[in-house]
Amino acid sequence: MKVKIINKSKHGLPLEYATDGSAGVDIRANESVLINKHTRALVKTGIYLEIPKGYEAQVRPRSGRALREGITVLNSPGTIDSDYRGEVGIILQNTSVIHCEIEAGERIAQIVFAKYEQAEFEEIEELSNTKRSSDGFGSTGNN
Repeated sequence: MKVKIINKSKHGLPLEYATDGSAGVDIRANESVLINKHTRALVKTGIYLEIPKGYEAQVRPRSGRALREGITVLNSPGTIDSDYRGEVGIILQNTSVIHCEIEAGERIAQIVFAKYEQAEFEEIEELSNTKRSSDGFGSTGNN
């Protein structure tokens, strides 16, 4: 799969795989942003993507940063649709009790590209029965 990219950031190509086995590419901040404790901010990246139809880009937190600093992606995973052509912005939330400074060029999130299908809906009167049926949260762990 090829993804076309325009890089208007102040940095080199802002998407990179950390290892050969990485599912996600790191994405960098294009600006410095202070995220106060228990608040959120939209961090611009300076990149624009052309994602092939039938794929989405899922924005996810970086696990190390989430553990060490309490910084996470608010709507995780966020979706970048294949027909979006605007600048990629990442909504970061600071869950910690201290302020966090995001520096321009810092890795702030990761993106995983995933194939999807659009559903075709059929309205019916009754759903088929299963062993689980309508048992909800936590029901599959009960014996």
